[in-house]
Amino acid sequence: MAKYDVDEGKLKQLEEYIDSIEQKEGALIGILYKAQEIFGYLPKDVQLFVARKLGIPAAKVFGVTTFYSYFTMEPRGKHVINVCMGTACFVKGADKVLEEIRKELGITEGNMSADGMFTVDSLRCVGACGLAPVVMVDGKVYGRVKVEDVKSILDEYRNEGGQGE
Repeated sequence: MAKYDVDEGKLKQLEEYIDSIEQKEGALIGILYKAQEIFGYLPKDVQLFVARKLGIPAAKVFGVTTFYSYFTMEPRGKHVINVCMGTACFVKGADKVLEEIRKELGITEGNMSADGMFTVDSLRCVGACGLAPVVMVDGKVYGRVKVEDVKSILDEYRNEGGQGE
């Protein structure tokens, strides 16, 4: 096996998963889902490994990775925060809530907090306009969020044994 700059144990786990698939043609997306589940993201070396295991061009793997918003090539925090920026949420102050989250965590959108606990992103619309503005943490929806609610929401996930655990 070529040398890759990623955790060898995780790479072995991914290799065993790929080897267990009988019909590899058309399995790329499923394999990338599994790889992201194992590694938490899809670094370049993992993409190269997948391409070589499947005998396909690395550009094809990169193309799929960058096309689907689910996949990320950057490490993600333990908890992913998404702030809806759809029209209803924006009008009701989602931009101020997002700014407060960034300020509280000391990060910019799409980046991970220094402690590895949080990643912050925005979404176009989550379809919960009646609850605007909406914040989602690991898929849990918080509705009618105000700037002053941000610290207590984050504290749920910061404190061991909180709802975020």
